[in-house]
Amino acid sequence: MSPNTKQTAISPKAPGLWIIMALVLVAIGLAAFMNGLFSQHPERAWQAYLINFLLWSAIAQGAVLFSTVMHMTNARWCGPLSSLSESFAAFFPISFGLFLLLFLGKTHLFPWLHQDLHGKEIWLNIPFLFWRDFFGLLILYALGCGYLYNALQLKFDPHQPRGGMRKFVYSGWQQNNRNTARIKNRMTIWGGFYILAFALVLSLIGFDLIMSMDPHWVSTLFGAYNFVKAFYVGLGALVILASIFYLRHGEACGLTSSHLHDIGKLFFAFSLLWADFFYVQLVVIWYGNIPEETHYVIQRTVLAPWNKLAWAVFIVCFILPFFILINKKVKTKPVFMIILCLTVIVGIWLEHLLLLGPALNPSVSSIPLSISDGLITLGFLGLMILAVTYFLRQFPELVGAKKREVR
Repeated sequence: MSPNTKQTAISPKAPGLWIIMALVLVAIGLAAFMNGLFSQHPERAWQAYLINFLLWSAIAQGAVLFSTVMHMTNARWCGPLSSLSESFAAFFPISFGLFLLLFLGKTHLFPWLHQDLHGKEIWLNIPFLFWRDFFGLLILYALGCGYLYNALQLKFDPHQPRGGMRKFVYSGWQQNNRNTARIKNRMTIWGGFYILAFALVLSLIGFDLIMSMDPHWVSTLFGAYNFVKAFYVGLGALVILASIFYLRHGEACGLTSSHLHDIGKLFFAFSLLWADFFYVQLVVIWYGNIPEETHYVIQRTVLAPWNKLAWAVFIVCFILPFFILINKKVKTKPVFMIILCLTVIVGIWLEHLLLLGPALNPSVSSIPLSISDGLITLGFLGLMILAVTYFLRQFPELVGAKKREVR
């Protein structure tokens, strides 16, 4: 930010209320998870943990990707949306910690531990799987934080109090001699590497933590499908956050109905892209008709009880967004977009259950879904709310786009 400008920041109303609500949700989720661990079926608690780790991590990763893509393409239409998307990076440390805890339940999460892998033991073994995913996520999050560190310097208001994270950003701003061009060049480098790491690491996570649950099924398209899905849900979460601020502050926060319309169009486009990857992967397996591949699809789309869930996922994640978002005016209705995006995120949660459930619950007559799964999900939602709220309280100028000259 230029030293002769000052940004009027808008702080979220009653941030303490959001924090209290988030802490309550985290407590509920933790209690449900601990209760599940000491029940007769601890594997169900770990299944919910894995699904939520994958979903909420993907939301944060995909939302930050939006900002890097907007910067790399020099897009001007995004306005404050780019700043709001960067707030999801606050979930990165939480996601990394959740990943470390994930492996405490390895005996319940990896059914191939006691199977004959027919030579795949070199790739599918816990130490190697843990360390490659560990360093993959570490690199991805380090690149995201590096991009964010430079991006904040362009929006940083030196007239605001400098404490905690703000002091760190301010020191970087001074080291760069307040040179906007230098900061943008560094953002380009960090952002470019983040985009590359996003594709590679999300593919790796898809292979290791989803596809490997059925170790004898392989799809070379699964990695791409996984990172497209991550961007899809990241956009959905960004639409929700932007709509909340627009409802509370109107255009005073820098957002306009045009911003909502444009991000709604992008969300619509990625619903089509997600469905395209879903279809392409399906049709290739159907056309090839190789038993090693078809059993995976048949179990999830033809056989009970999973076939009903497959149709539910397809309707919620594609059919509904497709027919609803064709309408131009809907994209500018924040309440309606919040409901739609929440529905899609729930649908992607169910899609993870569809992919993981048959491998983790091979002999069930009904879909393994209970109230406990929903409560654990609320706990992860609370963690996301805490992270984003804390970040926006640290950098309130990200939400206020009005600038005035400082005399």
